[in-house]
Amino acid sequence: MAKQTSDFRYNTGATRVPWAAVGENYNVHDLMEIIRFLMQGEGKEYDAALEAVWEQVKKLDELATPPGKLSLGTQVERAEQACNEYLGTDTSTFVTNATAGFEIAYKYANLKAGDEVIVPAITFVATMAYPLAIGCKLVFADVDPRTANMDPADVARKITDKTKMIVPVHLGGYPVDMDPIMELARKHDILVLEDAAHAFGAMYKGKKIGTIGDFAGFSMHEVKNITSFGEGGILTTTIPGFGPDMKRARFLGLDFSCPIEKWLYNITPIPGKEKPFMAGNSSTTEIQGLGLALQVARNEEIIRVRREAAEYLTKRFEENDAIVPQLLDTDEIKPTYHMYMLQIDPAKAGGDIQLLKQKLTEKGVTQIAHFGPLYRFKVVQEMGYDSDEIAKTCPNCEEIFYKRYTHLPLYGLSQEQIEYMADAVLEAVKEMQEGR
Repeated sequence: MAKQTSDFRYNTGATRVPWAAVGENYNVHDLMEIIRFLMQGEGKEYDAALEAVWEQVKKLDELATPPGKLSLGTQVERAEQACNEYLGTDTSTFVTNATAGFEIAYKYANLKAGDEVIVPAITFVATMAYPLAIGCKLVFADVDPRTANMDPADVARKITDKTKMIVPVHLGGYPVDMDPIMELARKHDILVLEDAAHAFGAMYKGKKIGTIGDFAGFSMHEVKNITSFGEGGILTTTIPGFGPDMKRARFLGLDFSCPIEKWLYNITPIPGKEKPFMAGNSSTTEIQGLGLALQVARNEEIIRVRREAAEYLTKRFEENDAIVPQLLDTDEIKPTYHMYMLQIDPAKAGGDIQLLKQKLTEKGVTQIAHFGPLYRFKVVQEMGYDSDEIAKTCPNCEEIFYKRYTHLPLYGLSQEQIEYMADAVLEAVKEMQEGR
């Protein structure tokens, strides 16, 4: 009986009775189902091509061996290295999704019930989920009416001695004005977590988003510019020395450096700002890592295509001064163009955004204001927040959401579709102005 190498986690070396690294491997039939899922189609030609692939995959199966690891292995490391090189950091940590990354940052801050966290009035619910869940007080900062991003001036008005974190969100991939926020944070000893879900590849004053705040969390969900087979996130940090601990924080604090007696490893706490915390589990798979590394390599091309579409729309919308188009690249600001922010001036347009959205829907143009006022959600209201009172402190949010803005798609469209979308917006606004 030949000796085999056992699973590295049990560190028993060559043995006659090995312990398999993977409980049940995926086989050739499973692989074909994956191919069928990723390359969908129908018809006789498709079926014939799939059958030809099946014959070749069976031959490959006779020569191949399955991977010895399916999670947190070399492909995850490959993805993290690709992100490090792209962002200019050495702390990229691949987690299950951006929300899980945010949670690690929030835990580092040692948040507790009663602490205050400043979030923008408009964003996705993931931004506020963890602090709301543990009883922190959410403070909603009003937004810049031009970008719908957090307004630093309102943040300054709403900081108190209980403020522990500020969470700017780069909505649609357009960078928040970070300098005044970082200045406020340093002055008051407050941590900054950038919700960069849309902003992988964005730049602010010569710096990549992900290298400015104390933490930044990116989303690789299926609808983002790049994805890791449907879900995933990258967390980065600028806190000196925390990078290695951040990687342990995604898998329960597993620590091989100081094993307990007669065992292989230890579980050690993760150092927080003031005291250590217990890690959770947000580990990622090798397939996700491979998918992310492949898409990171073409992110600049993806942004270029989106930018060209945005530039075309912005140029076309100059025809009518009632339309307030998406801001484009400048020397200091370079967005990712995750979405196109379309605004109108209701006084000049002869109606508000709700009427324009109705007209665009009738013309077959998909559009939606992707995120609404957080304080309007039932979960916030039932946890004791007064939506109407908060709305009074966020007048810009109320104005732009209900009267001024929506989002248009920028990717996966033909030039004909982009031109039709521009025509439809211009025609719809003209109809509004003419009372039609």
